Amino acid sequence: MNRTIGIVLIVVGAVMLIWTGFTYTKKEKIVDAGPIQISADRQKTVNWPPYLGGILLIGGIVIIATSKKTA
Repeated sequence: MNRTIGIVLIVVGAVMLIWTGFTYTKKEKIVDAGPIQISADRQKTVNWPPYLGGILLIGGIVIIATSKKTA
C-alpha cells in the first residue's frame, strides 16, 4: 500500500512541476431581471507553487525508499 501511495505522490508531484496551474471558464449571470437574463463567460485561474510539486515528488521517493519489499 505504501508503494502505491509513493508512486501516486511521484506522479502528482511531477505533473505539478510541469504544469503550474490551469484555467477554466465559468458562466456567470450578470443581470437576472425577470425574462431578461444576461450572462458572461469568466475565466478563472488556479495556480500552485512549483515547490509544492517538488515536495510531493521527494515525499513519494522517500516513501518508496523506506517501504519494505514484500515477496
